[in-house]
Amino acid sequence: MSRQSPSSPIELEISHRISEVGSDAWNRLVGPNDPFMEHGFLASLENSGSVCKETGWVPVHLLAKQNDALVGAVALYLKNHSYGEYIFDWGWANAARNAGISYYPKLVCAVPFTPATGRRLLCDDATIEKHLLDGMHGVMEATNAQSIHILFSTKEEHDRIDQRAEFVGRMTHQFQWDNDGYQDFEDWLKRFRSRRRKEVRRERKVAEKQGARIRMVRGDSLTPAIWARLREFYEDTTARKYAEPYLKPSFFESGAEWLSHTAVAFVAEYGGRVVAGALCFQRGQHLYGRYWGCEPEWSALHFELCYHAPIEACIQSGWTHFEAGAQGMHKMQRGLEPVATWSGHHLRHRGLHDAVCRAMNEERAHIASEIEWLREKTPFHRI
Repeated sequence: MSRQSPSSPIELEISHRISEVGSDAWNRLVGPNDPFMEHGFLASLENSGSVCKETGWVPVHLLAKQNDALVGAVALYLKNHSYGEYIFDWGWANAARNAGISYYPKLVCAVPFTPATGRRLLCDDATIEKHLLDGMHGVMEATNAQSIHILFSTKEEHDRIDQRAEFVGRMTHQFQWDNDGYQDFEDWLKRFRSRRRKEVRRERKVAEKQGARIRMVRGDSLTPAIWARLREFYEDTTARKYAEPYLKPSFFESGAEWLSHTAVAFVAEYGGRVVAGALCFQRGQHLYGRYWGCEPEWSALHFELCYHAPIEACIQSGWTHFEAGAQGMHKMQRGLEPVATWSGHHLRHRGLHDAVCRAMNEERAHIASEIEWLREKTPFHRI
């Protein structure tokens, strides 16, 4: 990151709708491999009503301008709950409540409902980054927020944030995949021990035995009809898990218009009907898995559509990195490896902040040990 001194003052503004910010100006600040920080994705969440005051996500996007040009930005939300974040702080909130300390509202710097790593402070200059961090504290004061949470940042960004005394860093982990220059899927499978290699091949034959056709669709091929099926699958899956369907119907209804350039679906078709599907997003060299669903009798296609087919698509397309979402030990047996993920937190109440800091230091040591232990359980050949 450059450390050039700005030639003119940097001014900070708040925008309560991403549509108030020019898409080209915003997207110039977004990393080349990040589909979720793109203007279109954030706009689709707001325009669909998935992100709004009524759902507890109030946009307070922080903008840094110099000579009226956008030089930095933060997707920032004022919240009165901790749903849809995937970095869980319920224990902190409960401890605050038991101690008579206010925990909400809070400021969250993240992509709503999306546990994917990416830059959170959109800028290319250390001075601007400092202005954005200072500006978040200003927003906290203005909104009477009790904390700031920067979720799923890159390791480099996290390290810079962690150097600031007022933030405590947190390490969690996910299962992710990196392309080591594999020639094809069989070349990838050579890394596996024999038993697991056979199991993967057996999982991949399920669709063939059931007579289903597996294909990847995107762009114009990802039609409104397929988006409608993906919506049905999403709502069915959340209902089965007794979970909250964060995404509103119009998110899927407008997908063909807003998200056609980044959305990728891996679908299974039978008798001219889409019977299962996994909605992913892709930009640059990275692919991200997000939502899966199926008709009940096709649940065995989960591993194929959510892991094997996306990994094969990465190999065929030369994409270098695949994130399949939060949690899920079963991902490791399909070749995704444990990787540390990062967040930074500032709590207004000093006593609560210090307690969280102590707990996070202990948690980090535990997570690091867990990652090392998990790496010994991968399905790969021992080296």
